[in-house]
Amino acid sequence: MLNIPFQLEMMLTVLIAVLIGGIVGLERELAGKPAGLRTHMLVSGAAAFLVKLTHVLIFSVSATERSQSIIIQTDPVRIIQAIIIGFSFIGAGTIIQRKTEERIEGLTTAASILFTTGLGIAVACNQYLASIGVAVIILIVNIVFNFIPDWIKNQVRKK
Repeated sequence: MLNIPFQLEMMLTVLIAVLIGGIVGLERELAGKPAGLRTHMLVSGAAAFLVKLTHVLIFSVSATERSQSIIIQTDPVRIIQAIIIGFSFIGAGTIIQRKTEERIEGLTTAASILFTTGLGIAVACNQYLASIGVAVIILIVNIVFNFIPDWIKNQVRKK
């Protein structure tokens, strides 16, 4: 079915998700992390796009059921689970273990990719205010809480 208003709404939804994902991505980019602005924008936008396509699939399957008396269960939660698993794989690719220094890098970036996936899903579900609020929370965690361990270490050294 060619539903141009819905397709335009879908493109607007993806654009909003891209912009909100960019909020998190910009912070990661400025911090010099392996997945930055564009990655987070694309993850959020792709998640929103896939959720919106779920609406199309559900409508299509429902129409087929009615016309052919076929019983098919549609479950958008399964599609959201697949989206999260797929983008978690991308996040896992940002994790690096440095054997020489015995430390792991990229965990926060991987977590921010997972969160950005959630932002895209939330935007696709018309949860704009919550998406912006959560993006701000992610920024607070990534920026403010990044300094706390160093501050505590400095306080301990002073004593």
